[in-house]
Amino acid sequence: MNQSSVAGNQLSVDEETLAESGFYWRERDGVKVLVCRPLEEAGFVNGFSTRPGGVSDFPVHSLNLAGFDEDSAENIHENRRRFLNVFDGEFRLATAWQVHGDQVKTVRNDDDVADSDTKFDGLVSNLHGVLAGVKTADCVPVLIGDTKTKAFAAVHAGWRGTVQSIVVRAIETTQKEFGSEPKDMIAAIGPCASGVNYEIGQEVIDAFEKAFSTCGKYFTPTRENHALIDLPLANKDQLISCGVPLDSIYIAPFCTIARTDLFFSYRVEKGRYGKTGRLLSVIGRK
Repeated sequence: MNQSSVAGNQLSVDEETLAESGFYWRERDGVKVLVCRPLEEAGFVNGFSTRPGGVSDFPVHSLNLAGFDEDSAENIHENRRRFLNVFDGEFRLATAWQVHGDQVKTVRNDDDVADSDTKFDGLVSNLHGVLAGVKTADCVPVLIGDTKTKAFAAVHAGWRGTVQSIVVRAIETTQKEFGSEPKDMIAAIGPCASGVNYEIGQEVIDAFEKAFSTCGKYFTPTRENHALIDLPLANKDQLISCGVPLDSIYIAPFCTIARTDLFFSYRVEKGRYGKTGRLLSVIGRK
């Protein structure tokens, strides 16, 4: 059953609700990963990380998977080893230097695999043994798999990326590079800041109104020049606009702002503690 909205203020999600949303938990050695079952059943290894089970002090035993300026390389590499160990098989991780833009990187060979010093917010590939990954801590992670060509994409969509239609750019890239068709795609929108907790100011409202004529449904006014914004809904609409079937889009029923026991939240933790960890959302071929 497709979950068309995010229960952002829900502090607990039972197994039945999770299953109805299209997700389940996968756990190994204390590391817990949220998996989109329809993507998995279509032949794609995929997962959205959580914060328990690591070696970083965000606070203790946190699975911080990025941010070398706020954590040691030793910690991050060990956390990534633990995260990748959850998945059956051996995989290499392909990531990029994210800058809240709309550029999409095609991972074609071994030279494109590993942390990149080039600036992209989306990755597409069809390579075996590679997990395309994006880093988030409130922004929207979107994983896409093409059931026909077996191409896949990982997208980082904060409000800036959403305004620039980064999800659309990623789909266009899979079409150009691999001959993919949106009608054959499955998409999973992972844990992120939800529309019931993520308040933004006039700058963001103005940017959306300039980019989208029908963006009013994404806002819930809160106070003067401020509103709550539903970024998962905005990205779902972009997927649909490209031709991805509605019943092939799955939205995780978790809000990173509400569930800091499970996820990192830049909004909650950066101001309070001066730093926060990063989650990884990954997808690849079985």
